[in-house]
Amino acid sequence: MRAVLQRATSASVTVDGEVTGRLESPGLVVLLGVSVEDTEAEAVQLAEKTANLRILGDESSLVSAGAGALVVSQFTLYGDVRKGRRPSWSRSARGEAAEPLYDRFISELERLGVPVERGVFGAMMEVALVNSGPFTVWVDTDELKGPRRT
Repeated sequence: MRAVLQRATSASVTVDGEVTGRLESPGLVVLLGVSVEDTEAEAVQLAEKTANLRILGDESSLVSAGAGALVVSQFTLYGDVRKGRRPSWSRSARGEAAEPLYDRFISELERLGVPVERGVFGAMMEVALVNSGPFTVWVDTDELKGPRRT
């Protein structure tokens, strides 16, 4: 799984003119991609990492600050642009496999005490945010498994 974590002071997701999720106080916008290899173990691992990363303004985490997250599915995080002019989506999980893992990621964040708002899985969404910092990091569960780099 891959997540782009953006520290935000506010954010929203709109589908067909209706706001479906809103972050009204400082927290994180999480763009979440699921690969064909991912399992529930990656969803849990990534949720725990996301909830506990000390990346908010005062070096607190979502859990320690009681801050919320706006989670948006984004299959394009697994787009491969190495060949040709058109991205390949072959590493992106299909909807029927990805949605349960997206839901598992969210339920794990909630289990850890993080208030969660969400987009609509598979919908065309408009995401608006005020990026605080700006501060954006990328977390990939494949990289969390490998040897630690210094």
